[in-house]
Amino acid sequence: MDSIRIHPADNVEVLLKPRGDVPAGHKLALRDIRAGEKIVKYGFPIGVATRDIAKGEWVHTHNVRTTLDEKAEYLYAPSAAPRLSAPAAIADASFDGYTRPGGRAGIRNEIWIVPTVGCVNSVASALAARAQRLVGGAVEGVYAFEHPYGCSQTGADHARTRKLLAALCRHPNAGGVLVLALGCENLTPKQFREELGDVDEARVKFLVCQEIEDELAEGERLLEKIARAMGGDRRERLPASKLVVGMKCGGSDGLSGITANPAVGRFSDILVSLGGSTVLTEVPEMFGAEPMLFNRAKSREVFERAVKMVADFKAYFTAHGEPVYENPSPGNRAGGITTLEDKSCGCVQKGGSAPVVDAIDYADGVCRQGLSMMSGPGNDLVSATALTAAGAQLILFTTGRGTPFGAPAPTVKIATNTPLFERKRGWMDFNAGTVADGDETLDAAGERLFRHVLRVASGERTKSERMGARGIAIFKTGVTL
Repeated sequence: MDSIRIHPADNVEVLLKPRGDVPAGHKLALRDIRAGEKIVKYGFPIGVATRDIAKGEWVHTHNVRTTLDEKAEYLYAPSAAPRLSAPAAIADASFDGYTRPGGRAGIRNEIWIVPTVGCVNSVASALAARAQRLVGGAVEGVYAFEHPYGCSQTGADHARTRKLLAALCRHPNAGGVLVLALGCENLTPKQFREELGDVDEARVKFLVCQEIEDELAEGERLLEKIARAMGGDRRERLPASKLVVGMKCGGSDGLSGITANPAVGRFSDILVSLGGSTVLTEVPEMFGAEPMLFNRAKSREVFERAVKMVADFKAYFTAHGEPVYENPSPGNRAGGITTLEDKSCGCVQKGGSAPVVDAIDYADGVCRQGLSMMSGPGNDLVSATALTAAGAQLILFTTGRGTPFGAPAPTVKIATNTPLFERKRGWMDFNAGTVADGDETLDAAGERLFRHVLRVASGERTKSERMGARGIAIFKTGVTL
């Protein structure tokens, strides 16, 4: 098969293999399309023709424009929830993980060094380097998460940073945490302790560098104490229902919504059917495809929170004088994505068909079993960090372009096409291009991905983990003093 018509209502097809001068992932007209007529893909309008387009002609940015604007109204029109079920062979799926307080589970047992302010980043990285000698046995890694914030911030912006960092300190993959402060920042140690709440004092230590003569020596001493407290930790068999998985796409191409994203959607449906949870973010990459998710809201309350989430993000764009449709990126366009609606319709395929049970704020934790939406931007590292802070033990990251980055949680990189997977084996963990190649169905790819996730949850390291690619990025919206 050289091309695919995704939905019977579509007036374009997507090339699975190049045709003439048109690359794979791009669109061709299935019939003559008049100027002003809607371009339909996924059974949904993704733009409007700017001139007449002949049957068989390339359909892209040169003859299509977005129809998005800052104003949109949404009606609550709930669709019937499908009956979700896991394949019989994995109906009792489990993984080897760590039991944490409150019934949560970790899939790694690491020490995380979390600076409350960017001023101590160099101390954090130096301590992480010195503490590599502690890795082994129960301690699976020591990582410092540098960032530039924690001071010269005010109001909601300051609160967002505080909440995000505290959420990372409570993450179930962290068997122990060293909170590293300077002492004069406006995210004060006292304020951060209050945000963090009750902690296991044997596993969470605090170091204020201005109060100590030798912060490196004291930091090493505290890290040794944390490692001793983790010494008895062991993996045990846990049900798949304990998993919380974040879902993210970046560097999309024309196959993202055909292979990798819907394969992740199949995975999500399987996990939700077993009692687990998945989280979908990237609100600006829902613009134009919102009804695909909103109509699956479990209640009017969830629907209204989801609508507010989108409205707030549009207001964020307009407050900065930016149009809501300032997307896709150059890499997206090169891969065949024409408009933001095009990207969004492919993006939301990661949500599968499960009901949307919640719409949560940035860095809030997942608190309802099932599929949740979370407020956050599309930026890869910012949104992946937010998914980690929400409690996701691992991230599924689909891409048609490739990237070496890794979130604080293990990040499974999923290729939309086989050439990318073959070319960048040092980056990519899973090939969904097999669907476009005709080698397996989406259902089979989703089940294969589910089994892969269980192996990662049981300790198999992702490519980004093997590279040492770990980092965080905080969503900053306020002024810098």
